Amino acid sequence: MADPADPYGLDGSWRPLYSGKVRDLYLGADDRLLLVASDRISAYDVILPTPIPDKGRVLTALSLWWFDQLADLVPLHVVSTDVPAAVAGRAVLCERLDMVAVECVARGYLTGSGLAEYRLTGAVSGVALPDGLGEADRLAEPIFTPARKAPAGEHDENVDFAAVVAEVGVDVAEQLRTLTLAVYARGAALAAERGILLADTKLEFGRRDDGTVVLADEVLTPDSSRFWPAQGYAPGKVQPSFDKQFVRDWLTSPASGWDRHSSAPPPPLPDDVVEATAARYREAYTRLTGQELT
Repeated sequence: MADPADPYGLDGSWRPLYSGKVRDLYLGADDRLLLVASDRISAYDVILPTPIPDKGRVLTALSLWWFDQLADLVPLHVVSTDVPAAVAGRAVLCERLDMVAVECVARGYLTGSGLAEYRLTGAVSGVALPDGLGEADRLAEPIFTPARKAPAGEHDENVDFAAVVAEVGVDVAEQLRTLTLAVYARGAALAAERGILLADTKLEFGRRDDGTVVLADEVLTPDSSRFWPAQGYAPGKVQPSFDKQFVRDWLTSPASGWDRHSSAPPPPLPDDVVEATAARYREAYTRLTGQELT
């Protein structure tokens, strides 16, 4: 029976450090970190009881592909893909960094929490926007809309640039904004060549001992980004996306019998929702990279 603290059966040289909604982090004897992407899936800030087959492999492979596309823009946390056999394909060895306690978000389109905030204030994270914008409207230019990380089970809170400055200082805050918008621009351009719109993306950064800002965790995956098919894009309505849309739709339907505002745990996902979600993740990988997941 698997140890709950170490579900992958790694040997004792890897010490469990952290288990999040999707990723598990281990510390090696040489101070390297092993970052493992599980097949867990969350929705509405709750981890669901049903895994999505190969989701962790998709997230890892797609992040590695994007890291290759971004290597000239920003230092990266990946050290090696030479990982224990038990987690091959779903893990990377990475640097140990001082992680920045800010979610760095870039938006090129208005949707989600950004749209909700805009409707209340006319701005997103302190960035004023023109009147009259609606669901899925393209912005005149991408904007940096950081968020403060919330405790498990709660929503991250959008904050303005001044809050980032207060957290990390003006020099690092400006680096975070510049790098986030540069990564978004590169990602949006490459995705557009493949018939996909990058609506927004969330990035995480850390710092080395010498202060260098490094891109970490995952990057430009369906878990951290909204990817929309360019064909059929029509502002004014919610767009189909390459992520856990099928899961969210089922959970909020009468068929699930679940009230997400209650304290009741979510129910298991039916097979057709699991299969459709897994297929959507794989499709995102294939369309973006031009490769089949092996």
